[in-house]
Amino acid sequence: MARVSEQRTQPGATTLAPSGVSRRVGAIAESATLAVDAKAKALKAQGRPVIGFGAGEPDFATPDYIVAAAVAACSDPANHRYTPAGGLPELKAAIAAKTARDSGYQVGPQQVLVTNGGKQAVYQAFATLLDPGDEVLLPTPYWTTYPEAIRLAGGVPVEVFADEDAGYLVSVDQLEAARTERTKVLLFCSPSNPTGAVYSPQQVQAIGRWVHEHGLWAVTDEIYEHLVYDDTRFSSLPVQVPELAERCVVLNGVAKTYAMTGWRLGWLIGAPEVVAAATNLQSHLTSNVANVSQRAAIAALSGDLSAVARMREAFDRRRRTIVAMLNEIDGVQCPVPAGAFYVYPSVRGVLGRSIRGRTPTTSAELAELLLDEAEVAVVPGEAFGPSGYLRLSYALGDDDLVEGVGRIQRLLAQAR
Repeated sequence: MARVSEQRTQPGATTLAPSGVSRRVGAIAESATLAVDAKAKALKAQGRPVIGFGAGEPDFATPDYIVAAAVAACSDPANHRYTPAGGLPELKAAIAAKTARDSGYQVGPQQVLVTNGGKQAVYQAFATLLDPGDEVLLPTPYWTTYPEAIRLAGGVPVEVFADEDAGYLVSVDQLEAARTERTKVLLFCSPSNPTGAVYSPQQVQAIGRWVHEHGLWAVTDEIYEHLVYDDTRFSSLPVQVPELAERCVVLNGVAKTYAMTGWRLGWLIGAPEVVAAATNLQSHLTSNVANVSQRAAIAALSGDLSAVARMREAFDRRRRTIVAMLNEIDGVQCPVPAGAFYVYPSVRGVLGRSIRGRTPTTSAELAELLLDEAEVAVVPGEAFGPSGYLRLSYALGDDDLVEGVGRIQRLLAQAR
């Protein structure tokens, strides 16, 4: 399926709510991943032994040397005051140096904007690039925030779907079939949330050249760059296609690599004029990111990657376990992810079968059944595109992972 037409059926999408909420904000769908995680935590607080596979959040503590830098920063009065809206100069320099070290992309500090987490970087990138009606090609399955950020910026997300038989990787031919005269941007994410799919260097080159050939922009999310497995290589789009660099915005952050989800620090990298415009926007939205988080990020990016390597080793072990266990279930097909810390199994072979007197016909109904009957929280495929899939994060402890998937196995073994 090359393209899914843009239609919104939420009540808030076409009429002004009685509360006075605007159509634009009323039409936003809640973050499904955060909603699932919140529900799982609420049930656990009630004493239910729920195991949550919903949130993409490493179960490790932030490394000690990063925390120590934050503690020291708290005692420095300089961090008790406003600082430049676009980020501390020292941090922008550290991001530029880290980018050159890790991906080979050479940028200057003037090309960096520090944001309040990766989500703000996503929104501000689209808010800066899009005018109303501009279309964004959105490889699908996609992270649940992407289409909402595009819509908030006045853009139109155009889904380009690749299923498990394609390794969840879209082709240039599919992108070309979806391109129209209104297409302005390609959203690119490799390694992928939610599928864990990783594009090869050759595939990245082909897509980047196609973007450049048609004068489009690319927004590329590299937040999982360090989480690749086996012989897989991470490839940065502007490195593989240098001629695209002036029309490419790179998104990244410390959350996944350094187990710093709660510190809320991300960034975007782009041409100086794009970064200047996005910085102007941020000066009115939030001003500077919390200085303590910025000081912690400097320590993270300036340190070595040994803690990251240890976390990746654990994720790899869990990846192998969860894939093997899910593929033992009749009706479930789980490709082996090459990156990130998610699996994205097809459960279409389970839908339509009776399980404890209930017959789920969508992945949303199956996810609800798993929570009710097995006390396992997963995110349904509807949050990321078509129904028929589940996303499970394996960024949780080994014992919980085995117990949780074991519950799924035992419940779905009853499907008739």
